[in-house]
Amino acid sequence: MKSLAFRAALIGLALLGLMACGRTKEDMVSKARGATTRTELERALGRPSDVAKIGPVERWVYKGSDGDVIFVIVGDAVTLQATEPGDKK
Repeated sequence: MKSLAFRAALIGLALLGLMACGRTKEDMVSKARGATTRTELERALGRPSDVAKIGPVERWVYKGSDGDVIFVIVGDAVTLQATEPGDKK
């Protein structure tokens, strides 16, 4: 019985991971529209895939199935948004 519950939990986690990878740039930009603070942005999109920080400036990168969405945050304010194509394989 424990083995069955473990397998079900594992499958559930795998499905959540696949759903996160399936986000497109358009979907992420749409969900983040109107987010003006880091808290609002994280609430809309979750934790970023990558964060680079120089002083009060942070670059948050969210990886999508068709490329990356990048937000620049100064202090607590979301100030810029850009997209980049995905990795070429």
